[in-house]
Amino acid sequence: MSKTILVTGAAGFIGSHVVERLLARGDRVRGVDSFTDYYARPLKEANLESVRGNSAFELVEADLSRADAGRLLSGASAVCHLAAQAGVRASWGDDFRVYLDCNVEATQRLLEAAKDAPISRFVYASSSSVYGDTDDLPMREDGRTRPVSPYGVTKLAAEHLSVLYHRSYGVPTVSLRYFTVYGPRQRPDMAFHRFVRAGLKGEPIHIFGDGEQTRDFTFVDDVVEGTIRALDQGPPGGVLNIGGGSRVTLNEAISTIEEALGVELDRRYEEPARGDVADTLADSSRAELELGFRPRTPLSEGIRRQCEWMRGAAL
Repeated sequence: MSKTILVTGAAGFIGSHVVERLLARGDRVRGVDSFTDYYARPLKEANLESVRGNSAFELVEADLSRADAGRLLSGASAVCHLAAQAGVRASWGDDFRVYLDCNVEATQRLLEAAKDAPISRFVYASSSSVYGDTDDLPMREDGRTRPVSPYGVTKLAAEHLSVLYHRSYGVPTVSLRYFTVYGPRQRPDMAFHRFVRAGLKGEPIHIFGDGEQTRDFTFVDDVVEGTIRALDQGPPGGVLNIGGGSRVTLNEAISTIEEALGVELDRRYEEPARGDVADTLADSSRAELELGFRPRTPLSEGIRRQCEWMRGAAL
């Protein structure tokens, strides 16, 4: 018997992939998206192109910080809360209030409605940004969390709210800390998208810092797999890393993009950006134990697939 899953941020990079996977396995999906102007709406509309005609999919355009969360949850068996105001560098200054609304208040309102709803799981999409800048690698769920950006602060605050609502009301929350997700439909402000687009257009790329910072890059299909598994069997009240097992320097990743595109990129190095960290590396052993999750996409294959998508999408 099919279940109805509420997916917030359904038109986004990760959300649209999650929607497709849930529909493909026979679930019904109520997708929610506010189509914020963080990037162009037509790109988000295109993300949902393959599911718009599916009778099992319902799209609700709503701002979660103001919408009737109880109505959105009505009839839902589980919640996959992916909606957020993204971006480390844009979270400073006056725009911080947007991050509070979208990342903290919206999550609290959903959790408040969820405490009275018969849902099996409430999966919250957190971020490796909650760890901040540390040389204690790999990053473990019980390690220190000290964000170095306002964005990271809001993601950690919402993560704490998820744990609190589990402890106080029994909401079956599971928080997933995603590590540097890439792949088809990646947001246009993200590094791999910018680099591939520049390579296709013969333009220079701009790199914050010396490029020797490392990241645990995670292909979107692996993130979706971990997310679906968390919806089905995630430990209520738990916090899990979802990493890709592909930790390399940014310079090495750029070289892999060059190989996939068959071009040499004109690299322009700039000052490090506020809120960026030196290194990330996930210890995903807890997710493997609890979910049976293991990343399966090598960085070279994932970058090749992103490059193919961007060629076809004429971005």
